[in-house]
Amino acid sequence: MKLGVNSVLYGGFDFATAAKHIALAGYDGVEISAIKGMCEHLELDRWKAQATELKEIVDANGLEFLSMEVASLDEERLLHAFEAGAEIGIPVINVGPGGKSGSEEDYQQQIAKLRSMAEKAEAYGVTLCVKAHLGQVIDNTTMTLRALEDIQSPAFGIDMDPSHIFRAGEEPEKELLPVLKRMKHIHIRDCRGRQSGPGEPANQACGRGDIQLYDYCKALVQGNYNGPVCLEVIGANKLDLPAVQTIAAESYGYLNATFQALYRQTAKV
Repeated sequence: MKLGVNSVLYGGFDFATAAKHIALAGYDGVEISAIKGMCEHLELDRWKAQATELKEIVDANGLEFLSMEVASLDEERLLHAFEAGAEIGIPVINVGPGGKSGSEEDYQQQIAKLRSMAEKAEAYGVTLCVKAHLGQVIDNTTMTLRALEDIQSPAFGIDMDPSHIFRAGEEPEKELLPVLKRMKHIHIRDCRGRQSGPGEPANQACGRGDIQLYDYCKALVQGNYNGPVCLEVIGANKLDLPAVQTIAAESYGYLNATFQALYRQTAKV
């Protein structure tokens, strides 16, 4: 299992700064943000011009590319993402499901898009992952399982984000078990309460909120999950670097200690 950080946490800084500080915090890798309008460390419209520099930055810091977050299901952007992923060596492309929760029409439209794009991802040798997202067509475990039935491509997987599941009124440590076999990526963060948003960036640091993240991590270890686990904290663009680094380092300390303890327990069984 590899621990990483979505570079959106460092959205107020360039990618070289992000990679340096992600490595200093102890992480194995990085999920590069290509989220239009929020953080574009990877600009998909000009990825070829960036590719060599991005690879050099990651290599220089002893990291690896674990994933890329595009968020959007725009076909042109996703095709660029698949091309970039194949060339740069980014194995997982993460998106949201889009559409409106509870709308069958939206669900059918978005599933058709996801199915089509998963087929295209397969041709590039990358994996397209979607997560249950509060307020969108896939917003809980029931809808996640339905999507998995409707999309059978081996290049399609689940990005299991406990924060969205928790805020949907579910318990993430229990809900990951039904989807574990198709989980290819994890976005992880904490939150306080079950409000619509994840809250202040500092309270998204792992261990600061109300999600039972220890039990969630325990279920991952017991289920033999071995994909990326990437910290995704949003809303930090206006924070200074020490504040951002505190979130990254604190979360790494929590996750690393938790997984180390759980693996030791497993080895004794």
